[in-house]
Amino acid sequence: MTTTYDEWTAAQDSATVTVDDHEVEIAYRDEGTGDPVVFLHGIPTNSYLFRDQFEAVATERRAIAADMIGYGNSAMEDGFDRSIRAQEIAIRGLVDELGLDAVDFVGHDLGGGVGLRYAARTPAAIDRLVLSNSVAYDSWPIKTITDLGLPETARETSVEELQGMLDGLFRDTLLGDDHDEAFLEGMKAPWASPEGVTSVVRNASATNTCHTTEVDPREVTAETLLLWGTEDEFQPIEWAERLADDIDSCELVRLEADHWVPEDRTAAFTDHLTDFLL
Repeated sequence: MTTTYDEWTAAQDSATVTVDDHEVEIAYRDEGTGDPVVFLHGIPTNSYLFRDQFEAVATERRAIAADMIGYGNSAMEDGFDRSIRAQEIAIRGLVDELGLDAVDFVGHDLGGGVGLRYAARTPAAIDRLVLSNSVAYDSWPIKTITDLGLPETARETSVEELQGMLDGLFRDTLLGDDHDEAFLEGMKAPWASPEGVTSVVRNASATNTCHTTEVDPREVTAETLLLWGTEDEFQPIEWAERLADDIDSCELVRLEADHWVPEDRTAAFTDHLTDFLL
């Protein structure tokens, strides 16, 4: 039976991390024992994206799935940076708070960009890296996100309008027509308030190409797996092929999926992931 978003969030813990002199709350799930695996989502999702993969990994490893700051159940107040540079600082802070050393890292979309920065900047800190339709190089931000990030969007968009826009975005960019309504509700739920509207706009405005162009993937030493949806218009397969060429120990697995690969191809994604990590 599918875990509901309410069940997922009820099992979350939280920690305080410091980002650019701001104390910020970060929400996360932490289950299982053994060597740790960190999961990180992208925009405009939250850790619920990885609910099936998290549960599969937690059977044999310690699984940690965080909501990026400004997302999910993490802090949303206006007044701190939400860029992937800041998200990297926040995740490093969470890793420190949990007393972890090296971790395996699974990232989708912006979360993949965080993992790429983390692995390239401190190679000894990431043993194995999984990137799924991740931002990299100058592959981002896409027009949908830059338009969302305009300041007037926060002032002029109602909760109902944003919910309708997000519902359309996900339905249009998931494969097929038979979508999991629990997934859709879980992706929209954090933004169902005026604070949520402002937060998702601030998250969009914080997307910064320079935060991946300053990173050289050739510096990644982690054994790397790319699980990439071939039908993605947001982060096309060509970016995965470039990463596969640049990262020494790297395997590219092409999956017939759109951008939301863990949801589009749940079983295949989970199988490839667990084969790699467990």
